[in-house]
Amino acid sequence: MAVKIRLSRLGRRHRPFYRMAAIDSRSQRNGRVIEELGFYDPLAKDEEAGLNLNTERAEYWLSVGAQPSDTCRALLRKSGVTVKPRRIGSSEKK
Repeated sequence: MAVKIRLSRLGRRHRPFYRMAAIDSRSQRNGRVIEELGFYDPLAKDEEAGLNLNTERAEYWLSVGAQPSDTCRALLRKSGVTVKPRRIGSSEKK
């Protein structure tokens, strides 16, 4: 099972709110999650209050091979979690 760390959208129209979660890569965006890692509110006035992550669990999922999405990678770096740079393999050439 390939695990990804990605955002699932909550909130109402024009007021987005996201939860960062470890999810099976085959499931839908808002489908069943393995574990909730925190939340991200892009419209929060205070940047620190808009991002709340359980960094220990995020580091655990990264250590066992979970791949973060591009947005999650940036948010993890912002919160202080070290993330390996993305490798572009032969099947992902751009």
